[in-house]
Amino acid sequence: MPEPAPRLGERVLTAVSGDPLTVPNRTRNDALIAVGTWVLSAAIALCAEDGNVPDPVGWLLLSGSVTALVWRRTCPGVVLLAVLVCSVPYHAFDNPHAAAIPALVIAQYTVAATARLLYTSLIGAGAITVSVAVMFVVGTSEGLDALRSSGWLLTVLVFGTDVRIYRRYIASVVGRAEHAERTREEEAARRVAEERLRIARDLHDLIAHSITLIGVRTSVASHVMLTDPERLDRAAIAQALDDIAETCRTARGELRTTLAVLRTDAPDRDGPLPDLAALPDLVRPAAAELTLDLKAAPVPPAVGAAAYRIVQESLTNAVRHAGPDAHIEVAVVREGPALMVTVSDDGLGPVQQGNGYGIIGMRERARSVGGTLTTGARVPHGFQVTALLPVQQSEAIA
Repeated sequence: MPEPAPRLGERVLTAVSGDPLTVPNRTRNDALIAVGTWVLSAAIALCAEDGNVPDPVGWLLLSGSVTALVWRRTCPGVVLLAVLVCSVPYHAFDNPHAAAIPALVIAQYTVAATARLLYTSLIGAGAITVSVAVMFVVGTSEGLDALRSSGWLLTVLVFGTDVRIYRRYIASVVGRAEHAERTREEEAARRVAEERLRIARDLHDLIAHSITLIGVRTSVASHVMLTDPERLDRAAIAQALDDIAETCRTARGELRTTLAVLRTDAPDRDGPLPDLAALPDLVRPAAAELTLDLKAAPVPPAVGAAAYRIVQESLTNAVRHAGPDAHIEVAVVREGPALMVTVSDDGLGPVQQGNGYGIIGMRERARSVGGTLTTGARVPHGFQVTALLPVQQSEAIA
């Protein structure tokens, strides 16, 4: 369905609000204005009460002053000067004086609507002074009439200046609106990037942790079955398979929660953040020893989620690199205004830094809540991850 054409009032407001120096087809429009002005000036000249009709030179000068209006928006100052150059001899030859006023009014308005205030004041004062002086040369009565009518010229200058100020105000409003729109778009793009990074970190932590535990438990079951087939330890195999099934169920639930944010029709797209209450279920499949001491102080959800993900990724690295007989310890302790998270192992294998994003992701999670994370080898052997996550500021905000 085509859009309705703008009404006359809307078109007038658009024309007044737009910059006259940049509007399209301005030369064509000014040519039409010049034709209309010439018709008006000619009608005034022919309808003079005293019957004084311009001579051929007067018609030529009048036509010249009106023709200059075709370029009034291209070079307003030059056009006003051309109008004055044609108007001065026109009045000096005692032609109908009122016929030259429309061109002078339009030229002065154009200067006032496009030039700075100081420039407009100087040009307007000069134009009025020249017009009044010429009329006094013609005659005292004509000079007094010109002096009385100069108020209309001042009104035109004030009106043009007011229109210019209004246009600058509209331009500033439009500029602020465009800047606000760009800011909103940039903010939306930043939020999308942050959300993508969060989802990438969550998927990395979840999938890497789950697959690593499944691989370890599968290796345990395979080792039990191949070591002594005649004395099969069914309980150990069943436990390993149960751990695999539990890991798969947990991974499926967390994966559903993580990917729900990508569904626009999901009833709860954000989902609950993992917290410290889920740490026992996290460390149990890894056969790690957990120390959880929060001193009865609540931990903000963002800090709890960061601690959970750091422990999850640390357990993944420990299970993968520390060796099958390594002992893993997890300690989450509240120490004053901070939460200390420590994951250490006594593995005998070499420390494998690798080229993955595990440690990078843990540092980003710690940094997201204003904390720090350090990693390094233990003496005499093993590896340790330590994160210090401040919670005092979050509590103050809450």
